[in-house]
Amino acid sequence: MIVILLLCMGATLLNLPFGFYRAYVRKFSWQWFLAIHLPVPFVFIMRFTSGADWTIIPALVACAVAGQLLGGFLGGLWIQQQTVKEMVKENER
Repeated sequence: MIVILLLCMGATLLNLPFGFYRAYVRKFSWQWFLAIHLPVPFVFIMRFTSGADWTIIPALVACAVAGQLLGGFLGGLWIQQQTVKEMVKENER
């Protein structure tokens, strides 16, 4: 059970930066395609080296998708925060 949780957390954390990048490139471009598919071999390697059975694949896919979506959402919040900081700096001048 611990192995499954660690694998799911790893798949989610691995996909966070890729989700951030995916959210801000043109949809269906080669960068968008890479942002979605580049983490897949790493998730496979994690599953294979841990010795987990193939039945865990749906949970890993769900966690990877959640990481992509969460990365895009958190990236949007971060960009908004940076924009607000820049606006405050300009207004202080």
